[in-house]
Order: sequence, then C-alpha cells, then structure tokens
Amino acid sequence: MIKATNKKTLLKSGRLDQVGITASVACAIHCAALPFLITLLPLWGLSFLANPWVEFSMIGLSLFIGTWSLAQSYPKHKRIIPILVLITGFLLIGTGHYALSFLEAILIPLGGFTIALAHFLNWKYTRNCVHH
Repeated sequence: MIKATNKKTLLKSGRLDQVGITASVACAIHCAALPFLITLLPLWGLSFLANPWVEFSMIGLSLFIGTWSLAQSYPKHKRIIPILVLITGFLLIGTGHYALSFLEAILIPLGGFTIALAHFLNWKYTRNCVHH
C-alpha cells in the first residue's frame, strides 16, 4: 500500500508570497534599470526587455499572484495591512504609467518594491498566525 505524503501546498508553505516577492522585485528592478540600460540592450541581444508587453506581463503576474495570495491568507490572519500595501503598490505603478508619467522612473519601481513588501507582510502574518 502506498502511503499518502504530507505535501505542503504553495500557499501553506509561504511559497506563493516568495514567488510574489520575487516577481515584484524583478518588476521593480526592470523598471528602475531599463532607462539606464535601454541603449545597451540591443548590443546584448536583450532588446525584447524594452517592449511594453514585458512590463505589462510582469505587472499582470504580480497582480494575479498578489490577489490570490492575499485573498487566501486574509481569512487566516485577518490583517488588512498587506492588502492596503498591495493596493498602494499598484496605485503607484498606475500613477507612474498614466497620471504622472514624468515621475515614472521613480513611482513604478517604488510600486514594485511596495508590492514585494505586501507579500512579505502577508507571509510574516501568515507564519505567525496561531491556528486553532
């Protein structure tokens, strides 16, 4: 007879927040470094990184992972701070793209790091949560 193994789910192990942190930080670094590297990317064969679809894909991935992770964790820890921080991060990104484009190089990376902070707080609260 084969025994069932006790596999941790992506959410229970905190991996989803770790993936979210990684995706958000990668997005922030991409947005912060791109203005400096834009002239060198074609020389390195990485000109595809300057395409808008790469940035919007990163934002979409961060939105999906962030929403999923926080929606799954909130019932456990009941803390709204990670949700507010996540929303703030996406507002910063949206503001940088559409409202204050002259501050884009500052607001978008700041938004990415803010989203990573939301995942970190969510992970911390979930980890410290006492389950009854």
